[in-house]
Amino acid sequence: MAQNEWILDVLSDLNAFAVANGLTALAEQLDDTRLIAAAEIASIKDKAQAPADGNKTRFESNPAGFGKHQHA
Repeated sequence: MAQNEWILDVLSDLNAFAVANGLTALAEQLDDTRLIAAAEIASIKDKAQAPADGNKTRFESNPAGFGKHQHA
């Protein structure tokens, strides 16, 4: 399991407890919280995979207007 993904399991367990005990509003909030946590974890992973120099790869038409080429 990745470094931060354990929190998703904790949120799922809390949600299961809330559902089992009739805490419907809390269960709904925990569902939302789990989605937000998953999105943030994915965002962190995306940042970690970005090039070290901070540049993003772009594809653009070449000066003659034919094909595509990569710019760093």
